[in-house]
Amino acid sequence: MDWTGVILTLLLFILAIMFLLKRGSSRNKSSPNLPPGPRTIPILGNLHMMDLKRPHKTMIEWSKEYGPIFRIRLGFQEMVVLTGYETVKDALVNQADAFADRPFIPIFEEATKGFGIFLANGEHWKVMRRFTLSTLRDYGMGKRTIEDKITEECSVLTKTMETYAGKPFDVTRILTAAVSNIIVSILLGKRYEYEDATFLRLLKIIRENVQLAGSPAVLLYNLFPKLGFFLGARKTIMRNQKEFHDFIRTTFIDYLQDLDDNDQRNFIESFLVRQKQENMKMTHDGYFHNGNLIGLVDDLFGAGTDTMANTLRWAILLMMKYPEIQGNVQAEIAREIGDIQPRTDHRVKMPYTDAVVHELQRFANIVPSNVPHATSMDITFKGFFIPKGTHIIPLLTSVLFDESQWEKPHKFYPEHFLDSEGKFVKRDAFMPFSAGRRICAGENLAKMEIFLFFTSLLQKFTFQPPPGTSKDDLDLTPGVGFISTPVPYKTCAVLRESDTKNYNKLFTQS
Repeated sequence: MDWTGVILTLLLFILAIMFLLKRGSSRNKSSPNLPPGPRTIPILGNLHMMDLKRPHKTMIEWSKEYGPIFRIRLGFQEMVVLTGYETVKDALVNQADAFADRPFIPIFEEATKGFGIFLANGEHWKVMRRFTLSTLRDYGMGKRTIEDKITEECSVLTKTMETYAGKPFDVTRILTAAVSNIIVSILLGKRYEYEDATFLRLLKIIRENVQLAGSPAVLLYNLFPKLGFFLGARKTIMRNQKEFHDFIRTTFIDYLQDLDDNDQRNFIESFLVRQKQENMKMTHDGYFHNGNLIGLVDDLFGAGTDTMANTLRWAILLMMKYPEIQGNVQAEIAREIGDIQPRTDHRVKMPYTDAVVHELQRFANIVPSNVPHATSMDITFKGFFIPKGTHIIPLLTSVLFDESQWEKPHKFYPEHFLDSEGKFVKRDAFMPFSAGRRICAGENLAKMEIFLFFTSLLQKFTFQPPPGTSKDDLDLTPGVGFISTPVPYKTCAVLRESDTKNYNKLFTQS
């Protein structure tokens, strides 16, 4: 065998790598106003240094070395990471226009085609967001009408939990169904029973896609799209997406057959009426088409289901982990409202409960990496030049756990939201819904849901670990995925004393 050619090829390969490394180093030196960052290698960039299961943790470590603004490259994708409350707020709020775009992300582009509001840009996004916010308000977001629906669903949920009679069970299915029914009532004008086969299938699709979207396999696909053919996760997401979109199409076709312009009963009907009106104009804008309807329903259904359900799953787990805090909440509920159905008006009477609700959202850190942004223009930000179209990661976990903003950032500590007199205080660094132009469209609805579901559950039950499990055995390590989920657990929902007496009385009478 002639080794000369092999050795020559190897030497040329090594020289090529050295040239690329030197070129990258000289580029950094010749562009001192670009953000700093870890050294890259060809093809992989910094991918070999990244914790693919929890990339936000690696970014936090890099911020300690390179500062609150730094540049990384994953595969061929250049990114700028923003960390800490002051930096993230300055970008998303004070420089909102410059950081308001979304980047091109292959898996989402393939799944949504850029429709809806989640990853849309430009005038398209502005029109869809205006319509969405206006229509959500029409169907009760922030009003008494939607509050009534939430309290009715709270009643169904607590009655369902009673059927477990204090025995261990997994809360995931019924919590997900309960919170999803709220957004479903807005989108479709109805609710589903928790055992409905179609409903359970839709919830499974959403849960699976959210988990896969944050998996290492999908991260690799986003960086190297040509690998998609070999990645099962990408195939599963697309298959699930098609099934979900087929359901939406069937649903709005049914509504088309019975559409009354003067009696719009839900979000889909409002969109279809607007679509009809736009189509009648000679110069319609072209935004109200079926693709955007599917995209909007997809976005709202997913956002109103998985993030809410996981927030409440964290709430129950944390109450089991910290029974003294659970007891304090229950004492305040008993003192201030007794057995009355909790309403949002009660929030001002219950500062400790309100503080716990806020702290569990902070601690749960539901979307640690945030939804990516992109720069809409060239900008010099805090002394660093960031070109137009740069992929931006405003790291929410770095805000919610910012040591300069929180007294005990890594502990579950409701006192973060209480003053010395026990009164509730707002905190500027409380950003679980992000901030600026791209703040969650359903923020007000989500806040109402979390408070009402949480207080209704703790008014009725004490949550305890299963027999043989102590609070010290409970694991607060989040699962892997785009959404920060608690590890699977079981709980015992034990009726509180007053409810136990009422239950026994009714049982005796029957």
